[in-house]
Amino acid sequence: MDPNALSKAFVDHYYSTFDTNRPGLANLYQDASMLTFEGQQFQGAQNIAAKLASLPFQQCQHIITTVDCQPSGPAGGMIVFVSGNLQLAGEQHALKFSQLFHLMPTPQGSFYVQNDIFRLNYA
Repeated sequence: MDPNALSKAFVDHYYSTFDTNRPGLANLYQDASMLTFEGQQFQGAQNIAAKLASLPFQQCQHIITTVDCQPSGPAGGMIVFVSGNLQLAGEQHALKFSQLFHLMPTPQGSFYVQNDIFRLNYA
């Protein structure tokens, strides 16, 4: 398993799903998963999906600038750190963001998001 290829495939899938079918992200989380979104914490796939669905914009586009990854621990996890721009529909200027994912393998051979930390970057 090439960590760079895995992280790129995950990032492409995550942000494509976020931008076009946000409720579809629930499948990437499990009951023990945790999201910290701008300092607020949510645990469990249902709570995380509800938070993402409640964001005050419906249409957006993520433009990814960097993706860094590292293998994590003996269980085969992966840390993925993303930075980029978030372009909201109708807004002239994009918002800069950073997001960290801790991916863990499933028995079926795929990955789920164990931890997810999102922050807007203000300059």
